[in-house]
Amino acid sequence: MALVTYKALCIDASDVSAVQGFWARTLGYELAELDDGDAVLRGPDPGEEVWINLVPEPRTVKQRVHLDVRAESLEPFAGLEQLTAPGEFAWTTFADPEGGEMCVFTYDEPPAKRLKDVVVDSADHETISRWWADVMGGVLGHDDGYSYLDEIPGSPLESIDFVPVPEPKTVKNRIHWDVTLREGVTVDDLVGAGANVLAPAGDQQEWTVMADPEGNEFCVFPTP
Repeated sequence: MALVTYKALCIDASDVSAVQGFWARTLGYELAELDDGDAVLRGPDPGEEVWINLVPEPRTVKQRVHLDVRAESLEPFAGLEQLTAPGEFAWTTFADPEGGEMCVFTYDEPPAKRLKDVVVDSADHETISRWWADVMGGVLGHDDGYSYLDEIPGSPLESIDFVPVPEPKTVKNRIHWDVTLREGVTVDDLVGAGANVLAPAGDQQEWTVMADPEGNEFCVFPTP
C-alpha cells in the first residue's frame, strides 16, 4: 500500500522575481506573490500547484531534477540559452532564467496541459523508481534504459522519469515534490521504508523534510 499522496512541486530560486513570471507563462498557471518572498503558481485542476521558494544559494551544477513541458512552438523560449541543437532529440533543452535545465516538447496542436514530466537523474534508476512506486503509487515501467512512473494518484504529471547518470549527487536539488501522508501513515513508516529525515516538523514548519534512498529531497505534510 502506498504511504503518501502527491501534493505539489517546488522550485528553488535565488531571485524569485526573475523566474516566477517565466514559469507562470510556461505552465499557464495563475501567479500569486506571497509576503514572505515566495510565490505560488496554480492551475485550474487539483494537484496543479508549483511553489517558487526563495533560497540563498545560487545554482552551481547541472540540475538532477528538471521539468519537461509541452508547447506549440519554441518561440516563447527564444530569449533563453538553448542547450541542445535543433533536431538533436525529440525535445529541446533550454536554460531557465536562473540557468536550470528544462526540456520543451512541441506539438502541432496547442497542448491542453503544459506541465509534462519531472525527470530525475539516478544512480540506479530501476531501484529508485520502484521505491517511489511503492511509496507514492502509480504504474511503474522500464523502457530503453530508463524507468518511469505513470498515473501517480493526485498528480498532474504524465510521469516521473528516472534516468541513469554517472555523476553522483553533490548539492541539494533545486526542484522537489511535496507529498501528504495517507491516513494512518507516519513519518516513521517512511523511515522504515528507507527514507531519511533531514529536518523534522516543528513550531516553525508543519512539514518534515526527508530524502529518498538516493538523497533526493522531498517534503512530507501531515494527513489533513
